[in-house]
Amino acid sequence: MEVSSTDPLRTLGDFVRWAASRFQAAGLHYGHGTDNAIDEAAALVLGSLNLPADLPAVYFDSALTHDERDQLLARIDERVRHRRPVPYILGEAWFCGLTFGVDERVLIPRSPIAELIESGFAPWSDPARLQRIADVGTGCGCIAIAAALALPSVQVDALDCSPAALAWTARNAARYDVGDRVRVQDSDLLAALPPEPCLDLIVSNPPYVDAAAMAALPAEYRHEPRDALAAGEDGLDAVRRLLPQAAERLTDHGVLIAEVGHGAAAFEAAFPRLPVTWLEFERGGVGVFAVDAATLRAAAEAGEIPRLHGDD
Repeated sequence: MEVSSTDPLRTLGDFVRWAASRFQAAGLHYGHGTDNAIDEAAALVLGSLNLPADLPAVYFDSALTHDERDQLLARIDERVRHRRPVPYILGEAWFCGLTFGVDERVLIPRSPIAELIESGFAPWSDPARLQRIADVGTGCGCIAIAAALALPSVQVDALDCSPAALAWTARNAARYDVGDRVRVQDSDLLAALPPEPCLDLIVSNPPYVDAAAMAALPAEYRHEPRDALAAGEDGLDAVRRLLPQAAERLTDHGVLIAEVGHGAAAFEAAFPRLPVTWLEFERGGVGVFAVDAATLRAAAEAGEIPRLHGDD
């Protein structure tokens, strides 16, 4: 009888160790929830078996069934051969301590904005004054839904121009029973909302990858929708359009929080006279800025941010 090299694998711990070895040998890229081979292997194995990420160590000696072994062998092979990110293999991703359904039609949640949601966006915005928030480029709805759960009295506009993203947001909102407060809308950035002061907070993780970075993306990121990543030569195409839209729609005490990732230097070069605050995060993350309504409106008046043309 032919003996496979995987026949000795029996326990949960065996598969985590073996998967990590394969991932390391294959030179995989991490960044969709983990940053190393062992954590990646644990995420795939535990997620596939519907086990919690903080499973006590004693259970790693548990023997697996034949069906569980076959499933894990197939998924580990898929991760290595096709460089498919673990959240797409599992069909769900973690954000803000919550799980969200995803597939290749939406970006995998990984924004440091999660830390801001946990604090109710304080101190950059007063949680007690928040009545209406917009999440621009909502994707699977993770920011909008997590914000609705963290701030039970707030209404959230979840905006995206992708039909698949809107469908996932609606599905995830129903999962957490916040569909009555998370309004899912087809919108090119903020264009679907009236150009008047109606939002106390705008949060956005828009496309921000520049052309050079897009050309050099690891294979894992090429599974994600290109339109959710690419933002022109300098990575600021979406943000250029968002700034004047936000200036019109924020209330007097309103704040825009937006992520540009590693494009902070490009942003400062493009808007040298727009004072923004670059936020710091305890758990890591860069390129998120906050700017208040008064500053944005002054910049618009001075011509320091692009002027709107029609519904732009």
